[in-house]
Amino acid sequence: MPTVPVVRSLRRVVRPRVPRPGVDLSHPARSPLGTSVVSCVAYDREGTRLMAECGVEQALACVRKGADEEGGFVWIGLHEPTEAEFEGITELFGLHPLAVENALEPHQRPKAEWFGAEMMYAVFKTVTYVEHEQLTATSEVVDTGEIVVFTGADFVITVRHGRHGSLGPLREELEAEPERLAQGPAAVLHAIADRVVDDYLLVADEVQTDIDGLESDVFASEAPFGWSGSAGGSGTARIYQLKRELLELKRATLPLARPLELLSDRPNRLIDPEIRKYFRDVADHLARVVEQIASFESLLDSILQAHLAQVSTAQNEGMRKISAWVAIVAVPTMVCGIYGMNFDHMPELHWPVGYPLILVAIAVTCVAMYRAFRRNGWL
Repeated sequence: MPTVPVVRSLRRVVRPRVPRPGVDLSHPARSPLGTSVVSCVAYDREGTRLMAECGVEQALACVRKGADEEGGFVWIGLHEPTEAEFEGITELFGLHPLAVENALEPHQRPKAEWFGAEMMYAVFKTVTYVEHEQLTATSEVVDTGEIVVFTGADFVITVRHGRHGSLGPLREELEAEPERLAQGPAAVLHAIADRVVDDYLLVADEVQTDIDGLESDVFASEAPFGWSGSAGGSGTARIYQLKRELLELKRATLPLARPLELLSDRPNRLIDPEIRKYFRDVADHLARVVEQIASFESLLDSILQAHLAQVSTAQNEGMRKISAWVAIVAVPTMVCGIYGMNFDHMPELHWPVGYPLILVAIAVTCVAMYRAFRRNGWL
């Protein structure tokens, strides 16, 4: 393949993107080819469709019919297929049984593996931010899915798990720029990886907003003791919930670094050397996300420590106030206890002014103690 068009066609891939509306292609209305096959399209060497939506065997036959010409491939998209639904595709494309088994079972770690020189298998974790009005102790912040990509010389097979991460908008974007599809299955693989990592950046930005909100609540002067409420739950529980959700995001992003390194550095027949350079750009974006997550973890730890310190300080202040009032009340309690023992020989017991004098002494002592405690910040 010529290298100059690669640079020209992939240059637009790395531009910043704005958030995209979600499109769920798993709905039966968007899956006319079956319950799991979302789309099946054949492309020629110029990157244009050879036909409209068609069957898998028909699309592959159309591509391989012109095998004497370089280029052309079929892109098959599936959503949560069963083993029976995937069996025909396995036999038709000669997919490795181990890769197929992993593709049908979700919750795989991000990876990139080669099965011979003609096929590779990659797993990407997709993430989406779950909108919520207020972060609570039970809020779901990050939802994860999975995209498995089989790449061959003349085919790309994507298997999606989860209700998000649809590749429909990406397919439409690529079809609007046929020169990118003209680079073959490797360009599609790069576009998927780039889109997945871009979504990581978007989710990280949203999580940053939640963290900023937590930080503001912790350090707000009007925050109540213990920072709790029936709507949001205790402050500690909310911080821990966000830390759990952040851990889910970390599990999706951190293991992807090694697969991207293999895709960008490992020479192979399926990925053109020029395209491998663009996988390095994706790896750079991923490194930025990983650094953000690490900073989020550190910041949440600091917020948690600050919150616990505030709670401890508030508890200490409460105990000091209680202790001060106990000391003040102890004076009249002691005096009244002594005079309540009914002994005949006691100071001023038979004085006419004895009773009011003792009351005045108690009052003066309590006021003096109160002013002393206020002056020292205990009350």
